[in-house]
Amino acid sequence: MQQTPAKLVLENGSVYTGYAFGHIGETGGEVVFNTALTGYQEIVTDPSYAGQMVVMTYPLIGNYGINQSDAESQKIWASALIVREMSNIHSNFAATGSLDQYLKEAKVMGLAGIDTRKLVREIRQKGAMRGVISAIDPDEKRLEEKALKIPEMTGLDLVKKVSTSQTYTIDCDDAEYHVVAYDYGIKQNILRMLQNAKCKVTVLNANTPIEEALKLDPDGIFLSNGPGDPFAVTYAIDNIKKLAEHNTQQKPVPLFGICLGHQLMSLAFGAKTYKLKFGHHGSNHPVKNLKSSSIEITSQNHGFAVAMESLPESLEMTHLNLYDQTVEGVRHKKLPCFSVQYHPEAAPGPHDSHYLFEQFTAMMDQAKENV
Repeated sequence: MQQTPAKLVLENGSVYTGYAFGHIGETGGEVVFNTALTGYQEIVTDPSYAGQMVVMTYPLIGNYGINQSDAESQKIWASALIVREMSNIHSNFAATGSLDQYLKEAKVMGLAGIDTRKLVREIRQKGAMRGVISAIDPDEKRLEEKALKIPEMTGLDLVKKVSTSQTYTIDCDDAEYHVVAYDYGIKQNILRMLQNAKCKVTVLNANTPIEEALKLDPDGIFLSNGPGDPFAVTYAIDNIKKLAEHNTQQKPVPLFGICLGHQLMSLAFGAKTYKLKFGHHGSNHPVKNLKSSSIEITSQNHGFAVAMESLPESLEMTHLNLYDQTVEGVRHKKLPCFSVQYHPEAAPGPHDSHYLFEQFTAMMDQAKENV
């Protein structure tokens, strides 16, 4: 099969030469790496990867194809997929097509044939960088200049790009709870997990006023994952502040946040966030539950974190990342609000943290009893 030469040029001038697959063209974004062995379809369709080009550290990608049920959203959000070797064949009883064709149809570029170990090492040492992949422009200096023109992730609100434009409801036959979910880039498996927890879910645009959400008389409110800098999503932070004020004065509505939702909740209560050097992206990160002292293996995907030293008196840290001692979870000491930085719903991924959905329903039960 004839291969089309392509180059990745980083903002610091580093060049990686390989060949293009998927869409043949040019694209750019922040380059990050993911250490998961499987789940490439879930990764590229995760809205949290909007504006990013993902490097897979596992050397062979594409060997089990793709299928519609594994997609985490309706489209591919990653700007590009970068791999050591892209498999030309796939074998999986559920597969409906190849990864190459999947990217082609979505007009998303892939880059293969480069030394991904060297690239990942450079990102680990120097931090996540902007880059451009091109199969049409061979001029490395010009590509470097294009990379430098890509907006930096710090200060970037990408939630508006990925959030639903229409309110929609996912029913559950044996629903015991009604949850309103703010869509900052929500993954399909979060919705499945909420359904499994007997929740009917009404999904709202990220900019929906909290007053409109409360009119739906929810048993609980969920804050989803999403891309970009949490500090830039000011409308979401303001909404959560208003909810906290409501919860102190009227019947409290339990609140559960994941990933970006965790960061936004923390910001609303007075904490600060900062950009990690190269982020946490993978499915094998050890997290300590500070209440039980148990260790959970978790799936993660974030480039920002909550600053531990900035946690206000009202928030208690509940989970700790054992790789770099960063905050992985918090709860409010008085209000029914909690959040985690990692993804308890991960698919594929470890199931160690599924109990958090039960914790959410228990919190909603408690709120009902206190009426």
